Amino acid sequence: MHIAVSGNIGSGKTTLTEKLAKHYGWKAEYEAVDNNPYLPDFYADMKRWAFHLQVYFLNSRFNQIKKIQENEYDFIQDRTIYEDAYIFAANLHKSGLMTDRDYENYQSLFESMIAHVKAPDLLIYLRADIPKLVGQIEKRGRSYETTMRIDYLKNLNQHYEEWIKNYQEGKLLIIDVNHLDFVENPADFSFVVEKVNREIFGLFS
Repeated sequence: MHIAVSGNIGSGKTTLTEKLAKHYGWKAEYEAVDNNPYLPDFYADMKRWAFHLQVYFLNSRFNQIKKIQENEYDFIQDRTIYEDAYIFAANLHKSGLMTDRDYENYQSLFESMIAHVKAPDLLIYLRADIPKLVGQIEKRGRSYETTMRIDYLKNLNQHYEEWIKNYQEGKLLIIDVNHLDFVENPADFSFVVEKVNREIFGLFS
């Protein structure tokens, strides 16, 4: 079984991935953030490093999916390959931070990869408004994220909502996390688990 957690920067994907993996005994695949050599440069100069960053993420995610598809374990994945293309690369291109040439090159790479990708059995989308995202980003205190602009997050949120509205690759669970804190409040995590249980048992019914 392949579960994936999606959502904007600061929505709580990694934390929820970690907690669900522990709860269910799943193997977790995390987004390549801490060891990503392009992230600090990207936030300092998005236009220069956009293509490099997105190709790095795309390759990393594709290797994760290969690992998931080649193993018999149950996996939960922090962010999907669809988000790389339909949210982040598309937003950078639309915002003028990735050139037409680079975007076409990126799209070609994505199309080559996606032909070998099976959609997750369940996609969990964490819906969060800008104040929630900003609060979470400030709380975790990554220095390179301090330069992130509010309009960048807003644009990403718009792309997310458009993508989720048209998502038809597989089963989808939307969780509004604006008033949830599944780290500090056990009842909030139980609420999420109850929703996930309902979807998972539906997969095997």
